[in-house]
Amino acid sequence: MHRAREGDFLETIENLIFDVKGLVHPPDRVIAYLRYVPSVKGGRTRLGVRYRKVYGLRGREAFLQKNLPLYRYFDPVAHRRLQAVPLEKIKVLYKPKKKLQQLSARKSLDSMEEDALELVNLLKSATDLPSTKFGISGSLLVDLHGENSDIDLTVYGVRESRRVLEALKGSECKKLLERYDKAGIRRLYEARSMQNSMSFSAFLMHEKRKFLEGRFGRRDYFIRCVKDWSEIEEKYGDRYYYPLGSSIIHAVVDDDSENILTPCVYKVSQAKVLLGKKRAVPAQIVSFRGRFCEQAFKGERVQARGRVEKVVDKNGEWYRMVIGESLRDHLIKVGG
Repeated sequence: MHRAREGDFLETIENLIFDVKGLVHPPDRVIAYLRYVPSVKGGRTRLGVRYRKVYGLRGREAFLQKNLPLYRYFDPVAHRRLQAVPLEKIKVLYKPKKKLQQLSARKSLDSMEEDALELVNLLKSATDLPSTKFGISGSLLVDLHGENSDIDLTVYGVRESRRVLEALKGSECKKLLERYDKAGIRRLYEARSMQNSMSFSAFLMHEKRKFLEGRFGRRDYFIRCVKDWSEIEEKYGDRYYYPLGSSIIHAVVDDDSENILTPCVYKVSQAKVLLGKKRAVPAQIVSFRGRFCEQAFKGERVQARGRVEKVVDKNGEWYRMVIGESLRDHLIKVGG
């Protein structure tokens, strides 16, 4: 039951709803971050209970610290405090694949559910992939969607994800899917409060290159690409991570083969530390946030700002930069 990965959601015995982060978890709990809490002032209702969405890492941390600090956990592998749910506190583990199966079997659907199924069927047709390679995540996964909610889909498998990406660039999808125009990208820029970290012209350039997000009819969509179980090589404890503080670097992207996955990875070389520990030169830039997918490509020189970690594994020690935890400050962008 507790085998969880990116895109899954879980519900605790207190009816809190968390979204699962990453692919590797401790043996006794699941790393997941608070998303929805029961609240009489909430704008979403499920089974007669009103819920509100908790925004931002600080808001989530503050709620748990005040109400349920047991879900704030110091991890001995990551060497820092994370949000995580012990297995005995999990009431339900929600799976995107199962949600797709459930909706496909139902005769009565609301407009949001119909649109999500239609988008899955479009991608299946364009790729010839089976239903088992797709899932439905986000608010729809836990029946907390609204009339204007986004569609969040999950694709499983590295090769399958690349086929979906190529299909999104093809004529069949272009007829029904819209890339964000300048006004839509401006909306994203303001909603993400990017003004302090990136100019709009730079943000516009990056977003115009992305295919995993856009508009389907009247709804925004995002397609999250996740490794299949057989492709997840790392096990909990294979690597130890030691936080070393914030850093800014310039580097060249050597390998972008996992830039569409969540977590996404950019392998880099020629890295120069502009701010932070000079000896901690990252070999990778990693993010657990989908918005940093398709952000850079092989051969591009980038600037990145994030949190640096020393990584220790069987091959020795090396460094990586993690971006996306502070959305107002962290970034990866082409150029200096």
